[in-house]
Amino acid sequence: MTTTLIVDGIDALKELAGSELGTSGWIDVTQDRIDGFADATGDHQWIHVDVERAKEGPFGAPIAHGYLTLALFIPLFTGLLDVRGVTTKVNYGLDKVRFPAPVTVGSRLRLVARLAAVEEVNGGVQIAVDGTIEIEGGAKPACVLRSLSRFYA
Repeated sequence: MTTTLIVDGIDALKELAGSELGTSGWIDVTQDRIDGFADATGDHQWIHVDVERAKEGPFGAPIAHGYLTLALFIPLFTGLLDVRGVTTKVNYGLDKVRFPAPVTVGSRLRLVARLAAVEEVNGGVQIAVDGTIEIEGGAKPACVLRSLSRFYA
């Protein structure tokens, strides 16, 4: 079971710079999740949504969109770190995102994360989180990224 690290305020967050945040719980990648993402983004490419055709394709099954895998960073990450005592939490961006392995329907994903840096910004801090989204039983990760977020007091 994953334990969420609860941090009380920006000063306490600064003290964690360079720390491992741990490993999240698993998230299932279902065809319904893939189809919902396709509907939300308008990306209905057959390798994602045409189950029968995808079985004959290069991956042997439908695969999740890379950006769906990336979007799952948020629910996985929020299970690892909860910063309290701040008024606003926003995604600021990403540095270097890669998708080393496809995520086939039926896969389970989890996040291994490290708080790489905490830097002062006007009115708050910006954090950099190095994350690896692993595929259960997979030889390569689904996604490797650095996420940037800002927390304001």
